[in-house]
Amino acid sequence: MMIDIPADKDPIAYVWGEMVPGIGIAAANLSLAVYSHSTLGLREFEAARLRIAQINGCLFCLDWRTDRDGEKVEESFADAVTEWRTTESFDDRTRLAAEYAELYALDHHSLDEAFFDRMKQHYTHTEIVELSMCLGSWLAFGRLNRVLGLDAVCVLPSHAAQQSGDAAQS
Repeated sequence: MMIDIPADKDPIAYVWGEMVPGIGIAAANLSLAVYSHSTLGLREFEAARLRIAQINGCLFCLDWRTDRDGEKVEESFADAVTEWRTTESFDDRTRLAAEYAELYALDHHSLDEAFFDRMKQHYTHTEIVELSMCLGSWLAFGRLNRVLGLDAVCVLPSHAAQQSGDAAQS
């Protein structure tokens, strides 16, 4: 961890809610809105999100899977995102979402008219803006969590339950 967190505080809640409440709470609300209000399909949403997570190296983000009404992407999906150029398990929208995420994070100057002409064959203008806002959120906040070391102390609820079970068995 790169910053000091009081022993009695949850690191994520403390950083995002207490340390800089004028910014952190607004940032947390943006992050939540991306998940709560996205109209993008689950596969393209997760392809873009996971590609940003892979680039950021955020441990929590890499482990997370978005749940939409009990539906999640298949277990092998993250590997397919890594191989977005060649995987046969992606349709055009999903492949473009992963490509856009990678370019957005690593080479945004190359996002030219020809790229957006391809995007417009599969996405509406509204969907492109929405995906762009999602990418910005994931890039910024996943990187913040990774850089400050929060990603290593943030635990998914399913993992917390597993850790509690493991501790009880010890």
